[in-house]
Amino acid sequence: MAAQKKRSSGEPQWLTADEGQTWRVLHDVLSGLPAVLSDQLRRDADLSFLEYYVLAGLSEQPDHSLRMSQLAILANSELSRLSHLVGRLEKRGLIVRKPDPTDKRFNRAILTAAGRKLVTQAAPGHVEHVRHLIFDVLDETEQHALRGALMKVRAELIQQLLACP
Repeated sequence: MAAQKKRSSGEPQWLTADEGQTWRVLHDVLSGLPAVLSDQLRRDADLSFLEYYVLAGLSEQPDHSLRMSQLAILANSELSRLSHLVGRLEKRGLIVRKPDPTDKRFNRAILTAAGRKLVTQAAPGHVEHVRHLIFDVLDETEQHALRGALMKVRAELIQQLLACP
C-alpha cells in the first residue's frame, strides 16, 4: 500500500507534472465515457446511459423493483432528477411507480415487462461496446492493475461520502 503523502500546513500541495497528467487522463475518461456509452445506447435502444443504468439496476433486483430513494443511490442521482427520469420511462411504459406495500410513505419503481424486454435487447450491444472501449485495449495485467487502483480510489470516495452530513 502506498504511503499517504504528507501535506504541509497551510500550503497547497500542487500536483506534480506526472500526477497532473494522470488526473487529466482520468478526468477525460470520467467525462467522456458516459457520453460515448450514451451515443451507442441511443442509437441501438433509444436510451441514455443513465436510463439504461436505471433499467439494468431494476432488472437485477429479485422483484425488479426498488424504492425511489434506493434507486437514486444506485444511479448516483438526486431524487428529484431521478423522479423526472423515471417519469420519462413511465411514459414509455418501461417503469411504473407504486406505493411501497411495506411503507406507503415511499414509492417503488417497478420494471415492466416492456422494460425488461428493452434492457435485455440493449444489453448485448452495450456489453460489446464496453468490452471494445475498455477490455479490448487492456491486457489482463493492465485490467487487474486498473481494477486494483480503482478499488483504492472507490474506498476513499466511500469514506468521504460516509463522512458527509
